[in-house]
Amino acid sequence: MKTSSRRKFIEDSFKVTVAVAVGGPIILDSASALAANQDHDAKANVDSPLKFVQAPLGFSYSALEPNIDALTMEIHYTKHHTAYIKNVNDAIVAEKLNYTTEKEFFDNASKLSAKARNNGGGAWNHNFFWASLKPGTSSGPDGKVKDAITSAFGGTDKFKELFTQAALTRFGSGWAWLVNDNGTLKITSTANQDNPLFDRAEVKGTPLLALDVWEHAYYLKYQNKRNEYIANWWNVVNWDEVNKRLG
Repeated sequence: MKTSSRRKFIEDSFKVTVAVAVGGPIILDSASALAANQDHDAKANVDSPLKFVQAPLGFSYSALEPNIDALTMEIHYTKHHTAYIKNVNDAIVAEKLNYTTEKEFFDNASKLSAKARNNGGGAWNHNFFWASLKPGTSSGPDGKVKDAITSAFGGTDKFKELFTQAALTRFGSGWAWLVNDNGTLKITSTANQDNPLFDRAEVKGTPLLALDVWEHAYYLKYQNKRNEYIANWWNVVNWDEVNKRLG
């Protein structure tokens, strides 16, 4: 992608994120992003019972290359995710929300303002997404999760086919999910920053695996080729973490 095109995409991507966040600010660089987030957490949430915290990435920005490029990871983590964290905590304080846990927050998602709902989802979804990624080449699911996938979908290949379809057919921005619904594995997708924990979710369940299909997650490397992004994402899935989530 030409430098001018990359720059324009980054600028436009921020505008979309801010619009969905309902007036959220733009964070400009890595160091100031993390410092601002930490400073905001210390000040804005003194009287708030619930505070969303940005989890450490756990690996370098370049660790997932060539599947996910370093620049996309840096922008995704330090700008988009950081903005969601700050904006949801702003909303919690400004709207005097008294929820004490993230579960309680999502159990009442339909009662929240657009700012609180969108940014709360964005904050949680990305923390979950980072933990779902692992440097190196994934060998695919094994152990309990492989057995559960085989039982639910007829095998790993069929599962990947169905999950890929859910990610490809999610119109616009959103997420694809593998969830555990009371012992039954299901595949679903959600719009924007919704997730299967929301009280209004079409398919509810405990998330096991998530894929971010917002354009800012892949456009710098793959442009509009979401299918290529999804195909390469399978190479960096952290199946050990999925097994832990299954319990």
